[in-house]
Amino acid sequence: MKLKISFKHLDHTPSLDQRIREKSDKFEKYFQGNTKIEWFCWVHNDEHWAEIKVHGPKFDFFAKACADNMYKSLDLVVEKMERQIEKQKDQKRNKLHSHPYSTPKYIQIEGSIKDEEEYFYKELEERSA
Repeated sequence: MKLKISFKHLDHTPSLDQRIREKSDKFEKYFQGNTKIEWFCWVHNDEHWAEIKVHGPKFDFFAKACADNMYKSLDLVVEKMERQIEKQKDQKRNKLHSHPYSTPKYIQIEGSIKDEEEYFYKELEERSA
């Protein structure tokens, strides 16, 4: 995992650097292999902003958050990123394990076949009576 940290209008302190590295380590459980994580932190109008970009071979994620101090904004941006990653993982998981007979198209076809069968049996009863 490659890590790039940039600051604008803010001092690069060892404590911020350590906090960002700890937060970046959380993403290792989601991604294996070559992943690039870019952090960009800045201050604008007394608001502390944090932005994170995660690039991989088949995915790109982006999140941005703002708070009254940098540590809160780092926590917020990591929460946003984890929600995005979990959502994508759930979508892939559901796509792989969905049953083909539960799709809307199949349900529609099954309903029309059932209607045709009822009509056919109704006609057959009328003819035999």
